[in-house]
Amino acid sequence: MPQKSMTAASPFRAQIRAHLALGLPLIGSHLAQMAIGTTDMVMLGWYDVEALAGLVLATTLYMVVFLFGSGFAFAVMPLVAAAAEAGDEVRIRRVTRMGLWISTGFALAVMPLLWFSAPLLRLLGQEPALAEGAQDYLRIMGWGIIPALAVMVLKSYLSALERARVQLLVTVAAALANVAFNHAFIFGNWGAPELGIKGAAIASLGVQIISVGALVLYAIRSFPGHDLFARLWRPDPEALREVTAMGSHVGLTVLAEVGMFSAAGLLVGLLGTVPLAAHGIVLQITSLAFMVPLGLSNAATVRAGRAFGARDGVALRQGAAAALTLGLGWAGLAMLAFVALPEVLVGLYIEPNEPLRAEILAIGRVLLLVAALFQFADATQVIAVSLLRGMQDTRVPMLIAAGSYWLVGMSAAWVFGFVLGLGAAGVWLGLLAGLAAAAVLLGTRFWRHARGV
Repeated sequence: MPQKSMTAASPFRAQIRAHLALGLPLIGSHLAQMAIGTTDMVMLGWYDVEALAGLVLATTLYMVVFLFGSGFAFAVMPLVAAAAEAGDEVRIRRVTRMGLWISTGFALAVMPLLWFSAPLLRLLGQEPALAEGAQDYLRIMGWGIIPALAVMVLKSYLSALERARVQLLVTVAAALANVAFNHAFIFGNWGAPELGIKGAAIASLGVQIISVGALVLYAIRSFPGHDLFARLWRPDPEALREVTAMGSHVGLTVLAEVGMFSAAGLLVGLLGTVPLAAHGIVLQITSLAFMVPLGLSNAATVRAGRAFGARDGVALRQGAAAALTLGLGWAGLAMLAFVALPEVLVGLYIEPNEPLRAEILAIGRVLLLVAALFQFADATQVIAVSLLRGMQDTRVPMLIAAGSYWLVGMSAAWVFGFVLGLGAAGVWLGLLAGLAAAAVLLGTRFWRHARGV
């Protein structure tokens, strides 16, 4: 078992080291996961542009479903962390099993939506040919949501036990396997049939099955005392209700933030192709930078969960200060890069001979400067909500997040972007307002609650 949480006398530097030891592999795992999606798009783009467009549609729908379903996995993390701190292996087994149960049940419930996705996409105004291509992908990858959500549960379980390196290794191996499978099944190499977008789906399904198999084997061999998969079919209504309730709150919180950025994209799309292209590029750059505070926030959930489980208020507050110090330190570096190198960063995504390059660069430069302004707010809000998650406080943070992102963020985006006529930059100022509101409210709630532990 991993070491116990820091005692009251633990120095701040020890907390920094603990967060880095857990957070760095998780950051690497998030980056490797992003590489899988990027690889799919690049390789399918080489194959056929229409197939690529179908993949974009498919993954847009898939990710909405997947992110909400991942909330149940995220709920497992603080519950297992607190149980591990108390040495309660029975509770570790109970909440992890029921995390697998509710994730599988959710996956089965949404599979019809993925199987019959073409009518929905056509109803949303998408071209029939692209909608059919997206459905072809989702009818295969729909089966993959079962192992994909199981992978998320097992990653949360292992993170809570401070076993992050195995996740990094498995995700990197999955990214490499995805390249090989795509090469075979998209293009018809090595004797495999040429399947295009269906081949990309088969590759993704295969990667998810391999990943869940590897994590299951690791869990069995590393923690035999947890007896995680013995009598897996037995229900546990109390633990199931607990994971379901907390997971629903977490899933809706994640959807609220992701939805704000998606809605911002729709608003920018009303301004034309060039602003939308600049928006997409800057969003990709900021998403890459966000993987660092995201990984640190996962570590913060685990460390806070352990301190909360031990009712060690000093360790809880010290750990929070360490996580925020690391997150804000990275935010400062990202901000400097965005301010100093906007044309270099945006230019990496545009062909040198692109006729619209100058226009995209001009808008992208401004958007990246706005993105630089919200680095501190973005890091603060994701770490604050994760610390609250570690304290098993999820319902009110869900309401705070929804209100901040939608009532403040999207309202401000509309006012700045369209009423005041600031265009894409105004929409991004709205994102800044939403993230800042969430950072202030969630941070205030955490410190108020942490003083009572």
